[in-house]
Amino acid sequence: MSVTIERTSDGIAVLTFSAPPVNLYSLELHEELDRALDEVEADPPRALLVRAEGRVVSGGVDVAQFHARKTQADTQALYDRMVELPNRIEALDVPTFFAAHALTLTWAFEVALACDIVLASEKAKFGLVERVIGLTPTMGGTQRLAGRAGVGRAKELVFTGELYDAATLERWNVVNRVLAVDGFDDAVLEIVRQVAVGPTRAFGAAKQILRHFEAGGVPEANAHTTRIAAGLFATDDLQGGMESFLRDGPGKATFTGR
Repeated sequence: MSVTIERTSDGIAVLTFSAPPVNLYSLELHEELDRALDEVEADPPRALLVRAEGRVVSGGVDVAQFHARKTQADTQALYDRMVELPNRIEALDVPTFFAAHALTLTWAFEVALACDIVLASEKAKFGLVERVIGLTPTMGGTQRLAGRAGVGRAKELVFTGELYDAATLERWNVVNRVLAVDGFDDAVLEIVRQVAVGPTRAFGAAKQILRHFEAGGVPEANAHTTRIAAGLFATDDLQGGMESFLRDGPGKATFTGR
């Protein structure tokens, strides 16, 4: 089992998890993911990419860890711990990406939904299959699916427990882009790189505004937009970007993320 953080020269942090043979969620894996996220938070990148090693992204969770809980209170404590992972990723103020190269079930799908952008290979399939053990998703997948695809589609995925291909979920606005299997990793990095070289603080501001939108719609977002945008005033990227625009025209600015 391993979770690593590699940083590229253009400011991307690549978080890779591996728990052979099929990357099941366990509390031990969660602890390793927490350590990696500690590193990300201590030195924020310009973009975060979450990916998996192995023939699948994840086959689901270690059901034995669920079954070992003997009381409702202990069970809720486990679920409370589990939901911390996607919540922590969602709270990051840098652009976040999830790369799904193959089968992506339960917890990994829920983590993907907590990322800003979901990139999938043509062979990837996704599912919230908790119904097979009589459970409902516990890591926010249901509500995040509803936010992307609507309540009806969220109910469909959870109720049926079926697997859905990347093309279908792209059509439903769950997956952002479907990429070819050949060269998938390189294509993912190129998409992440295009965002990573942009005005990172401005992207963080956009995420803050959208959190207000999710909490209370357009009126709630409007109530905070000008304050959040004005907070960018002293950033190097905004001041430099305006100067570059006036001097050289649009599209010539170089951003540093500061």
